[in-house]
Amino acid sequence: MLDNKVRQALKRGETVFGTMISGWRSSAIAQIFANVGFDFMFIDTEHADYNMETVSDIIRMARMAGIAPLVRVTDLQYPLMSRPLDAGAQGLMIPRLETKEQVEEIVQCMKYPPVGKRGCATGTGHSDYKTVKVKEFMAHANENTLIVIQIEQAKAVENVEAMVSVPGVDVALVGPNDLSIALGCPGEVESRTMTQAIDKVIEACNTHHVAAGIHIANIDLLKYWMRKGMRMITYSSDVAMVRSAASDGLKALKAAAEKSGV
Repeated sequence: MLDNKVRQALKRGETVFGTMISGWRSSAIAQIFANVGFDFMFIDTEHADYNMETVSDIIRMARMAGIAPLVRVTDLQYPLMSRPLDAGAQGLMIPRLETKEQVEEIVQCMKYPPVGKRGCATGTGHSDYKTVKVKEFMAHANENTLIVIQIEQAKAVENVEAMVSVPGVDVALVGPNDLSIALGCPGEVESRTMTQAIDKVIEACNTHHVAAGIHIANIDLLKYWMRKGMRMITYSSDVAMVRSAASDGLKALKAAAEKSGV
């Protein structure tokens, strides 16, 4: 059974670094990001058009490569959470949450009895297709499944204290783009309104010993929020990094060609 090193690190008060994938379908992306040194990768099923087979393949490679596979699901529905977990995802992020009751339902769906009500199917991806003892397997899974609630709604900011107080929650991760829209300042992620909202999330997380996290492609902003206490740092995405590298490379080549008169 595979230990969740990301969850363990967060429980020790450490900072973890990862990214999100939304375009790359080859499971090789897990090896690439593992070799780079990322601790985790979110597989985005909210905005990307991945099917379950692709998600399972990437999860399986991530487990073998040594990078924690996490999945952002589309909604708070049991089958949308149970399938990636059974495939071997070491945690889930659930978007568009607003209330404590929703978070309590998430814990029930993601944890096995006696903590929750998740159904148990052994011998699948989450046990690396090995034979396991059910009682030991469920206990291990409950200790190694990361629960990430996404804070991206105005009501979530209002209710964040209650939401992160729910036993079982590991991370409250801010989605800056949607949160800025919800707060009436679309795209203005550095605005006073946003800063105050994110500060409130961090304060609530610190009070309840939950890790605060954020997903941003801007390095300077990530450094700022790390200094403020963010510990689950999700940097950019596969698509954004390929686009950036390609753009920078092409600009450099064109500049070199112009300089040499080619």
